[in-house]
Amino acid sequence: MRTIKLSQALRPLAEYADELDDEIVVLMNKNRPVAAIVPLRNVDRESLSLSTNPKFLRLIQRSRADFAAGRKRSLEEVRELFGLRTLANKSASPAHGRGTVRRKPASSRRGHSG
Repeated sequence: MRTIKLSQALRPLAEYADELDDEIVVLMNKNRPVAAIVPLRNVDRESLSLSTNPKFLRLIQRSRADFAAGRKRSLEEVRELFGLRTLANKSASPAHGRGTVRRKPASSRRGHSG
């Protein structure tokens, strides 16, 4: 991590961003961090938005505390809670559309009859 005093940041922020590689640049004002320039390779907008959303962060914190305290549900319990098929029912269902491609015979694809 690299720090730069705001009073010494003379170049445009875009130039600092171009030099990032995997390093974070923290901008300081009177020895206090006020902003950061962070590389966002392989990060989509949704992930970035959630990672800084206070409500989402509280939800994650509460979920981690519940899990640590032993308050958790199995996948089957969650499926049942939301009215979704269980894994047992899913395996008994037909396999329509699961990777099976039905093609016409070559003769009918080329416009041949019979």
